[in-house]
Amino acid sequence: MFADRAKIFIKSGKGGDGHVSFRRELFVPNGGPDGGDGGRGGDIIFEVDKGLNTLNDFRHVRKYVAKAGEEGGKRRCHGADAKDLILKVPEGTIVREEESGKIIADMSGKNQRVVILKGGRGGSGNMHYATSTMQAPKYARPGQPGRELFVLLELKVIADVGLVGFPNVGKSTLLSRVTNAKPKIADYHFTTLNPNLGVVDLGEGQGFVIADIPGLIEGAAEGVGLGHDFLRHIERTKVLIHMVDAASVEGRDPIEDIRAINRELEAYDPELRKRPQVIAANKIDALCEGGTDPVLRIREVFEPEGIRVFGISAVSGRGLKELMYHVNELLKTLDSAPTVYEPEIDPMATAEKENLPYTVEIDEEGRFVVEGPRIEKMLGYTNLDSEKGFEFFQKFLKTNGILKDLEEAGIEDGDTVKMYGLEFDYYK
Repeated sequence: MFADRAKIFIKSGKGGDGHVSFRRELFVPNGGPDGGDGGRGGDIIFEVDKGLNTLNDFRHVRKYVAKAGEEGGKRRCHGADAKDLILKVPEGTIVREEESGKIIADMSGKNQRVVILKGGRGGSGNMHYATSTMQAPKYARPGQPGRELFVLLELKVIADVGLVGFPNVGKSTLLSRVTNAKPKIADYHFTTLNPNLGVVDLGEGQGFVIADIPGLIEGAAEGVGLGHDFLRHIERTKVLIHMVDAASVEGRDPIEDIRAINRELEAYDPELRKRPQVIAANKIDALCEGGTDPVLRIREVFEPEGIRVFGISAVSGRGLKELMYHVNELLKTLDSAPTVYEPEIDPMATAEKENLPYTVEIDEEGRFVVEGPRIEKMLGYTNLDSEKGFEFFQKFLKTNGILKDLEEAGIEDGDTVKMYGLEFDYYK
């Protein structure tokens, strides 16, 4: 089964903890601190693999967690950095934040390798905290935690030209005639269940990539039939070849078919309706001689709107050369750079921002209660029983504006401040 969407959980590696140890050498009874730093946690990296064309691997494995950095060691040994976890995806994959749906990265164009989540930094060993007044610090900083996220992967194929139309109008046959693609072809609806890509080679270095989008039906933009699953694959295309059954083999009106498909395109994304279109009126080999020429009728309706109409036979190849050369010339008038969607959110910046807020409230006993993720984290690695640790704690309160907020809340000398399990009296 063709997989073009997946939801997965990713988590970068935790940084290794800093180490607490002291030098123990012969004839050196009171050696100084020599605890080393922890290693960096592994990043989560997405990388384009040109050999992939589906997201099928992510249907089977949905959880990806990078390794943690190694803890620091004695004798100032630095813990080893963890290996990054690299996830291979097909070109054209869009990575979205699951909760908001916003784009984190579009793995297209120059974006062949993107770091989505960085691993946590390693913690500092106790060797960094020695001072003239604190010569034997017994604490070290733990490594930063890894970041975690649910992401949606969505594949939008990269092609210059999108081939659209109702089921059974001959799109797969056309693709097999003008490219090296070999789609399955049979005489029933929805034979094509996957977007098929092929390269049109016109010689002398000219050509383009064309995508056969599975047949649309009315209501596709609202999720009816299979069309809704594949409309995303024409969002990057620059030109649309709109294929219709000119011979009305199944009794449908080709003009109404074109109008109906254009309505679906506009309902899905109004920008698609603005893309240059070319109409391929297929099955002219099945037209009855002496009857009204349906191709002429289609031209009379759509060419005044600036849409060229080509009568073709995908089976015999009649008219295909003229159609392909016209599309190639049309592409030359357009920007050749691939459509790449800009990021809408940086998960690392969001994660850092979520750690900043804190609250200052007064409880029923008149205590000033200060809480927040960053404060809790700071208390976890600060030894308040040591002079150095308490100095660090005071500096943290001042530089983060917590003391200022306490004063604005009306705190006075002698009032009690509570931070999780810690209580102390405030004096300016």
